[in-house]
Amino acid sequence: MNANFLQTPVVYLKGVGPNRAETLKSELGVDTYQDLLNLFPNRYIDKTQYYKIGQLQRSSADVQIIGKIVHLKTVEQKKGSRLVARFMDDTGEIELVWFRGQKWLRENLKLNIPYVIFGKCNWYNGTFSMPHPEMEPLKAHEQGTKVYMQPVYPSTEKLSNKGVTNKVISKLVQQLFIEVNGKFSESLSDKLLYELKLLPKPEALFNIHFPKSQELLAKAQFRLKFEELFYVQLQLIGKKLSRQKKIKGFPFNEVGEYFKDFYSNKLPFELTGAQKRVIKEIRADLGSNAQMNRLLQGDVGSGKTIVAIMTMLLAIDNGFQACLMAPTEILANQHFQDISELLEGTEITCALLTGSVKKSARKPIHEQLESGALNILIGTHALLEDKVKYKNLGIAIIDEQHRFGVAQRSKLWHKNEFPPHILVMTATPIPRTLAMSLYGDLDISVIDELPPGRKPIKTVHRYDANRLKVFRFIRDEIEKGRQIYVVYPLIQESEAMDYKDLMDGYESIVRDFPQPKYQISIVHGQMKPADKEFEMNRFVNGETQIMVATTVIEVGVNVPNASVMIIESAERFGLSQLHQLRGRVGRGADQSFCILMTSHKLSTEAKTRLETMVATNDGFEIAEVDLKLRGPGDVMGTQQSGLLNLKIADIVKDNDILKTARYYALQLLKEDPSLSKTENLIIRHMYAQLVKHKNIWTYIS
Repeated sequence: MNANFLQTPVVYLKGVGPNRAETLKSELGVDTYQDLLNLFPNRYIDKTQYYKIGQLQRSSADVQIIGKIVHLKTVEQKKGSRLVARFMDDTGEIELVWFRGQKWLRENLKLNIPYVIFGKCNWYNGTFSMPHPEMEPLKAHEQGTKVYMQPVYPSTEKLSNKGVTNKVISKLVQQLFIEVNGKFSESLSDKLLYELKLLPKPEALFNIHFPKSQELLAKAQFRLKFEELFYVQLQLIGKKLSRQKKIKGFPFNEVGEYFKDFYSNKLPFELTGAQKRVIKEIRADLGSNAQMNRLLQGDVGSGKTIVAIMTMLLAIDNGFQACLMAPTEILANQHFQDISELLEGTEITCALLTGSVKKSARKPIHEQLESGALNILIGTHALLEDKVKYKNLGIAIIDEQHRFGVAQRSKLWHKNEFPPHILVMTATPIPRTLAMSLYGDLDISVIDELPPGRKPIKTVHRYDANRLKVFRFIRDEIEKGRQIYVVYPLIQESEAMDYKDLMDGYESIVRDFPQPKYQISIVHGQMKPADKEFEMNRFVNGETQIMVATTVIEVGVNVPNASVMIIESAERFGLSQLHQLRGRVGRGADQSFCILMTSHKLSTEAKTRLETMVATNDGFEIAEVDLKLRGPGDVMGTQQSGLLNLKIADIVKDNDILKTARYYALQLLKEDPSLSKTENLIIRHMYAQLVKHKNIWTYIS
């Protein structure tokens, strides 16, 4: 099939006039034959056959089953109750669930007589259940008329108002298949088709739109999802390999004295297994001739700083300089103090460069950098200024990736004739699935154990009505000499309201915790940077016991003495943000607490978020739940929206297919980097088409 034929505007298809074409384009983004072909059904109504319960598959299709109700019970829930029926045939049983109309159902459902039920099966906790099934007694059903599997296409209100119903779209797709006459060109190699037992492309496309059976539908879905994710991975991995080839890095061959001495004599505690593994991965990168681009993920407090120091020492052992860039001055200061402390007694020189370092102090730093007398430079964006010249920068470490854009990363690159190795650190756990899709061009290391001796933070959820008890608890903790954070949400749209919330909260705390006994700091976005800094430092030095703040404190400040984090209106925060905030306490040896305060009115999603926080401290688990709740949109900050314009695959649900696709894409590019072998020409051609028409993944740069 000629690929160009599929680029024909949809207006030329029989049954589509200019008006319809316009509506299809504006509502569903369908502009060409190709787009119509890729308009996959959301679900299917299958009344072709009767399933046995033992045959059910975990697909999202509707099914029809004949069986009997053997038991009915009412189950109490937090709100109201649900009616649950055990429905059996000779191969097994499923649950039928109703949340409304229970009284009528109880009176009218008959036990032990054959019914035909129809609906969507959900797989949950090891059993299938069907909420609100369509039901009719078998007798009545046998007298009615029969229908088959019908696709249900995405639709909008405007479409249905203009008469473009599901039936119409289905007819148009039929028409397209008639015109193409089933001659779609294959887009995967024979080897892949054979190894993964995939349906050929024409068959897959036909069965996604007009499935003959459940089984063929599941195969068609797998084939098309695999193909889509395979080409995404191919692009990402291809980009990474070509960069490694083009961009030579500095090989660090030596594991020298500084590294060994630090490892043997200076480490404050034994490294965890995860830290050792990550340092090995970094050493292997630095010893090869390619430039390292690695993302280091580790939960708050997992000991990323130690890994960063040891990476810098490898550079210094090989005669290079290192720099560490942090998003805020406070954090840069903290890194500087921690690192200077750990390197005390060695000859390694370390300096701090931030916006507030005076001009007179900057000059000697600049000179020492250029002469090579300075080994490590720590700072904020100030490291990127043109005046800052290195003698030989070997490694750049960036803390909290999500605060730095790609533009800033590239500035660092240009500080040398060869680009330095890059290590990006983040405490925001990104689920593996997403990380593979977003940072396909970075290698990923994960620190997934906490250092010994750290007590997990106890998290509880309290409603506003219990505020007095919470205040009592705070007083007790302050008596023990501890410090407290109270955080208020900040939602830019309503700054005035947020400010008022914060100020009201602050006043009520001042009333309950009167001076001079208690000292309270406050930090919010409308303060001058110098005032913020002043208040933060008072809290860090222990001069104030309570810090009332908006979310400005979320990144990195280390106050070992702070043991309680109170998050006001916790329902207004996202999961990952709650997790980041919680990580601000629990830095010392004492038991720490996080209290989530909310009003009584909570959406189901907010409840799930709070329950997840109370149940687990594992950042990756939290990120997975977050991903399921929010979708992939927000993980990397702003450039996200519409990040993966996938037509059929879903990176959360199809995580397994993604891994398979990634594996095969890697294999292929290892064996045949330029895709020039005869058997791979199909893939090469398809790849070129995708890049040319950009009709699938527009986001890959």
